Amino acid sequence: MQATTMSSVARAALQRRTFAIISHPDAGKTTLTEKFLLYSGAIAEAGAVRARREGRAVVSDWMDLERQRGISISSTVLRFDHGGVHLNLLDTPGHHDFSEDTYRVLTAVDAAIMVLDAAKGIESQTLKLFEVCRLRGIPLLTFINKYDRPGMEALRLLDEIEQTLSLHAVPVVWPVGIAGDLRGVVDRRDGTYYRSHRTAHGARQAVEERVEHARAAAEEGDAWHHAQEELALLDATGATPDRETFLAGHSTPVFFGSALTNFGVRLLLDAVVELAPAPSARVTREGGGRRIDAPFSGFVFKVQANMDPNHRDRIAFVRVCSGRFERGMTATIARTGRPFTLKYAHQVRGRDRETLDEAYPGDIIGLVNATELSLGDTLYADQPAVFPPIPTFAPEHFAVAYSRDTSRYKQFRRGLSALDEEGVVQVLRHPDRGDQAPVFAAVGPMQFEVATHRLATEFRAAVDLTPLDYTIARLTDADGEPVLRNWRHAEVLHRANGARYALFTSPFWLERFQKEHPAVRLDTIFAE
Repeated sequence: MQATTMSSVARAALQRRTFAIISHPDAGKTTLTEKFLLYSGAIAEAGAVRARREGRAVVSDWMDLERQRGISISSTVLRFDHGGVHLNLLDTPGHHDFSEDTYRVLTAVDAAIMVLDAAKGIESQTLKLFEVCRLRGIPLLTFINKYDRPGMEALRLLDEIEQTLSLHAVPVVWPVGIAGDLRGVVDRRDGTYYRSHRTAHGARQAVEERVEHARAAAEEGDAWHHAQEELALLDATGATPDRETFLAGHSTPVFFGSALTNFGVRLLLDAVVELAPAPSARVTREGGGRRIDAPFSGFVFKVQANMDPNHRDRIAFVRVCSGRFERGMTATIARTGRPFTLKYAHQVRGRDRETLDEAYPGDIIGLVNATELSLGDTLYADQPAVFPPIPTFAPEHFAVAYSRDTSRYKQFRRGLSALDEEGVVQVLRHPDRGDQAPVFAAVGPMQFEVATHRLATEFRAAVDLTPLDYTIARLTDADGEPVLRNWRHAEVLHRANGARYALFTSPFWLERFQKEHPAVRLDTIFAE
């Protein structure tokens, strides 16, 4: 019986793909996410293209501030089926200020799609996210978006990918026509030419017309002949799609298209099914691997409060790493050793959710009101396991938060706790001032905007922020704290988890302190 159960878990895992989409802001990541749902049949009509006309917003942007600003602020988990495979898509914020949330999401995926704007190529945030993917060994597919608009030449884009990322860019499809005049794409695997056809406002799936080469040559003219010359050049240079080098992180399959007009979306989605790896053994903190057919295990990579404004609940998102999850089963929290009943389990898509009875490796579970769980926690059944902790980014911006209404002090404290647990901002406290004057620490200033907005709207605890001059944070310990407190250009604050943060006003004062007190521990925050 046990062997049958194990094999069923392995078979189920083979039918899972868990991936993220990363990009610089405005490259089209969220639009592409919406179109994946459209092409999988998960939604009948794309919301992004009608948002301006009817006040709608994309499914993945569920937060009110996201709808107001038109950007993704929080990562979102979306589950849908395509090609007989269960897909778990984690949509991520593209803005640098929310890169910490993106990093947490990337700990839960097996592959990623890098979206590039055809006119801009590799941008700063794209490069940073790529380095995170490389660090974690996450294979990347590349989608060059907005090729229906003026932009760089296709060969130049390939060269930029290779020169900037040191990654072999291998086109799976090749555009016919220049950027701004996209006629269609040729699938290099079988030579099929797909002609581009627009749909009204991009709300419906685009018609894919397969055109014979002779007809394409006659109708597309110079654009076709030029594309054939480039295809011959690619063949001659050995730019052949290869799954092994892709999985090893040495190459990236490249696709061209337009998420807004839906062209090239299906081909990219098919490639996720065909190329992205299925879940496999996950490395534990001890350095071994937790087999996917081992008893149930998972880790918490995201915590989110108030996704449902009617219930004010708290959801812990868990990536299943091994075994079969069953609703109502009991697992152990590795951090505390305490049992935890997995009763209120949901499949979450934006604000929509439904009860989830079972899940397998690669799936994402939303555990509602799991107040005992924290970011980075490991859950396991039967056989103990502990997965590596999720590192924290070093904050660079700091501000003291003051409650505008002292009568709402309880709401203020509850909001601080929720924001800190979720990682919206890091909440630091001075041992003497405590919650009377907590310090918000953030990677980027937009995190402050999100924190103040959520405190005011979700917890009815409006705050005022007073910026601080500190620009650098380091981890210290109990021995180093008194030395730092006597240093004029530094301050030591505590986080709820017990971490001690040493804050400095400039690199100059940090370097000077280190020279005078080399024995004091000052670790960078961003470290595993």
